[in-house]
Amino acid sequence: MSVSIFEREELRAAQAVAELCYTNPFSPRRIELERAALGSAFREGQSVWSRASSSFTSPNLPVLHERSTALLASAQRRFESRGEASAAERDAYDGLARYHLFARFDDDLQALIEALLRARTAGASAATERVAFYKPFRAEAARLYGIRSAFGERLRQVPHLFATSVQVRLAFALIYQSILGTSDAAARLRAATWQSIFTHDMRRYERALYQGMHEIPSLVLGASGTGKELVARAIGLARYVPFESASERFAAPLAADFSALNLSAMAPTLIESELFGHRRGAFTGAIDERRGSFEQCSQHGTVFLDEIGELDHSIQVKLLRVLQSRQFQRVGDVRPRSFRGKVVAATNRDLTAELATGAFRADLFYRLCADIVRTPTLAEQLAQAPDDLRTFVENAVERTLTRPEEVAPLVDEIVAFIDRKLGRSYGWPGNVRELEQCVRSFIVRGDYVPVARSDDQERAGGDALAGALAGANLTADELLDRYCAAQYAVHGTYQEVGRKLAIDWRTVKARIVAARNPS
Repeated sequence: MSVSIFEREELRAAQAVAELCYTNPFSPRRIELERAALGSAFREGQSVWSRASSSFTSPNLPVLHERSTALLASAQRRFESRGEASAAERDAYDGLARYHLFARFDDDLQALIEALLRARTAGASAATERVAFYKPFRAEAARLYGIRSAFGERLRQVPHLFATSVQVRLAFALIYQSILGTSDAAARLRAATWQSIFTHDMRRYERALYQGMHEIPSLVLGASGTGKELVARAIGLARYVPFESASERFAAPLAADFSALNLSAMAPTLIESELFGHRRGAFTGAIDERRGSFEQCSQHGTVFLDEIGELDHSIQVKLLRVLQSRQFQRVGDVRPRSFRGKVVAATNRDLTAELATGAFRADLFYRLCADIVRTPTLAEQLAQAPDDLRTFVENAVERTLTRPEEVAPLVDEIVAFIDRKLGRSYGWPGNVRELEQCVRSFIVRGDYVPVARSDDQERAGGDALAGALAGANLTADELLDRYCAAQYAVHGTYQEVGRKLAIDWRTVKARIVAARNPS
């Protein structure tokens, strides 16, 4: 078939750019597509976008923008003169136009998101102000898609294209700023968080899923101190919000409705009231009616249930009803009410082990397990990228000091102290939270002494294992028992140890029990 609006090599490049437009920016696929789109013009750069990199801007982005603009211009001229194109060419042109719109207004998008996040950090009230650059965005979209009647549907979708462009920029900023590190584990976490927002198929998301993602809860699993709430916030704050073309405003405030509850810090009766609300007189002290988190949450908002593994069985049943039917009742009331938002849950517990003991309901788990994100331990990240220690220390220092010029010298001191006092092999059982306390302790006292956990035998597994090996008094089974216990001390879940050692988690659990109770 003859090519109508693209030469053969142009079509290949255009298809790569179109695919790039819908690719997870934190995945390795991004690099492959940049190389395919640019050919010999491709430049090697950072393969991982993170705050530890010198810049999140790929050296290929300016060249890609220039190339896509040139391809669009020539294709548009041919399209206007010939009026025909194959389905593959129309798809390539559509992707090019989509990429061009995002790149053309990237500075405006970035400024909008930065202002939004600054206001949120400052605790300013959310607003739905008029977006000044929507009008030129709409005009540029009309120029690109106003080619005969081939893209009439796209022209009708311009407000939606604008809304998804803003959502993409917001999601990128939240993930990039929150999830640190250049390790493979950190890169996988960023990519997984992106998928929780947009799924693995962004084309389908843009077509049909953007208004239905609240129906799929997200479950964040990982040891304490590994940043589960940061992941939850990125997922919850980057929700899709429709844009209203006539008023040039979003239908609701962006990144505004996120309610976080730490369930381990509340009594069951208080949890029930916080989640579902209560009627006046429902219990002693209920002097007024209360709207709970589910009732207050908007259709674009998120309720984050931290430490969901701590939930009492009676509340697990009620939460299951919310996830199944989107209905709930206030405590002491019979009137059904609706929950319109999204649920993100997190726990450091081994939920599959909790299922086996009956501590966690299987029906609730299977309502939560469609989208699971696992956060890596700090030890795992530093084993893959030791230099990231400085990035984590710097992040903690920046939140404490008020003079930027003081940051680098203090970071140097703290990293040198950790190398001298703890060593790079230190396991950081408290993960990033412990590292932050190490930084603060050094700032205050010039020292940090890790807390001994004598009541938890496996937390001392590394030293105990080393001592046993030195005495050469272990059988092969005993050695594996001790090693499983030592790995559990680092990773915190039976499943993670099982993945590391390539054995079933039930075997891991049995080995750890044996290590605790030697015959």
